[in-house]
Amino acid sequence: MEGLSVIPATIDLAGAEVHLLSRTGREHVLARALQPILSDHDVVLIDCPPSLGVLTINGLTAAEMVLIPLQCEALSHRGVGQLLETIEDVRQFANDKLGVLGVVPTMYDGRTTHARKVLSEVGERYGLRVFEPPVPKSVRFAEAPEFGLSVLQHAPSSPGSAAYRSLAVQIFDAMEAS
Repeated sequence: MEGLSVIPATIDLAGAEVHLLSRTGREHVLARALQPILSDHDVVLIDCPPSLGVLTINGLTAAEMVLIPLQCEALSHRGVGQLLETIEDVRQFANDKLGVLGVVPTMYDGRTTHARKVLSEVGERYGLRVFEPPVPKSVRFAEAPEFGLSVLQHAPSSPGSAAYRSLAVQIFDAMEAS
């Protein structure tokens, strides 16, 4: 895709967590590595692992805003609370400008009461903006990597692709407003 730069993770990143544990200033390694390229990009997205370890702390320290993906299930709902506690720690010790843009609900099955309940409670409980529409569960997401494509390329007219296109506009607008 023209105008897009991607730096994918490799298996070597698995060893980085252990390596970083013994380094002074370990939470700032990613921010320092990104510094030379920031002026060349309008937006830099850092996809962090779901664990709240050193790699995620690095991502949060390097970030200006956090976008929280939420699988519409109870355990993910609880994970938002833990992530917000980690974000507060990062604000206090490493990045006082870190903000939370909002929550992107994913793997949503509107047929279930549970998913609807999780979606309605997360914004209320944590005082976060919940972007709409929620991204629906779909086999198209699982199929796309088989072809080496994103879901937007593999199934451009699917409900999931439509949701992501709508969310992208809203998230960009929210970033511009913050």
